[in-house]
Amino acid sequence: MRSIVSGPTAPTQVAVPVNATEVLVARRNIPLGEVTQPTDFRWQTWPTEAVTPSFITQANGDDGMKLVTDAIARSPLLEGEPVTSQKLVKPGQGGVLAAILPTGMRAISTKIKEETAAGRLILPNDRVDVILTRRERNPSGQDDFASDTLFQNVRVLAIGQAISSKEGAKAPEGAGNTATLELTPRQAELLARANATGDISLSLRSVADGDPKGRGPTAAMNDQRGNTVRVLRYGVPSRAYGVN
Repeated sequence: MRSIVSGPTAPTQVAVPVNATEVLVARRNIPLGEVTQPTDFRWQTWPTEAVTPSFITQANGDDGMKLVTDAIARSPLLEGEPVTSQKLVKPGQGGVLAAILPTGMRAISTKIKEETAAGRLILPNDRVDVILTRRERNPSGQDDFASDTLFQNVRVLAIGQAISSKEGAKAPEGAGNTATLELTPRQAELLARANATGDISLSLRSVADGDPKGRGPTAAMNDQRGNTVRVLRYGVPSRAYGVN
């Protein structure tokens, strides 16, 4: 009867000590390529058994914060995500563009302007087709213009010096007059040659045309035709374009 009148007793909470470590995590979402400061991070308690050697912990002392001061985000960091040295690159350790470039690929820039780059609405990480427009002289001695798609599904690494864009932005701030593209070594050679022979245009691809297999940029022509293709115009063969 006494327990019914007084009601149930409050449960007693007993703190059980567990092995924990202070781990450095992102205080906010940090986009790719952003220069970080100590205020962008905080210490958070993390189970010791879940800590990997790549985590930055308080065992690093002051060196932990030094590792993230004036560093460049090599990949995006989410709020609360543990920071690793692999996700940040310090000046002098190689540029951030080199850090995000896949193995075996090359970064090469080409001039762009509003009318040849979708009204400057192409952003970093968009996918484009690369089109070459050049002047040709026909058998009658008159000048003609011809356009060919050199490469398809090419990733844009940067516009000007911007390698990322703010959410909702129509174009990177201070959009430059160059676009840096991700190509294979052979494709980079062909693009450099194309820049010397004509004008380069970028045709923006739909997000729905993404490449789920991750094959990267491809030649516009069928590889089974061989390494080069010679185009006939007015019965006169034009210069050969590489396929690979």
